[in-house]
Amino acid sequence: IKLTHVPFTGAGPAVVALLGGQIEAVSSGPATVLQHVKAGKLRVLGHWGEGRLQALPEAPSMKEAGYNADYAQWSGLFIPAGVPEPVAQRLRAAARAAAADAKVREVINNAGSPILYQDTPDFEKYVQADVKRMADVVKRIGKVE
Repeated sequence: IKLTHVPFTGAGPAVVALLGGQIEAVSSGPATVLQHVKAGKLRVLGHWGEGRLQALPEAPSMKEAGYNADYAQWSGLFIPAGVPEPVAQRLRAAARAAAADAKVREVINNAGSPILYQDTPDFEKYVQADVKRMADVVKRIGKVE
């Protein structure tokens, strides 16, 4: 299939354009489209993560659907580099506690974004590996040299 990239200022405006018929498809995180899928206004062709999502159990992963695609849309908690270490430690502890809280996990899972908490060293490695992987993909498809 031939696709044309249409830039938007975020997932919300892209989904509005999809619902309004200005575009034919969108790649977005589950939380942005979930309510429209449940209302029958949008259909999920697949998602980029591994395995099925709790919030969209009927949606196959792209790998499951037969595509060699591996792209996880992740989120993290970032602070400015100059934040004092005691403050960073308090924020890290609060994030860890929130990620372990059953109610928080339930709400976020139901929004389509399962929690995989990683503390600073592991998350830094994950981000660096993901940046390299995505740079390799962009080079492979000829978008940069």
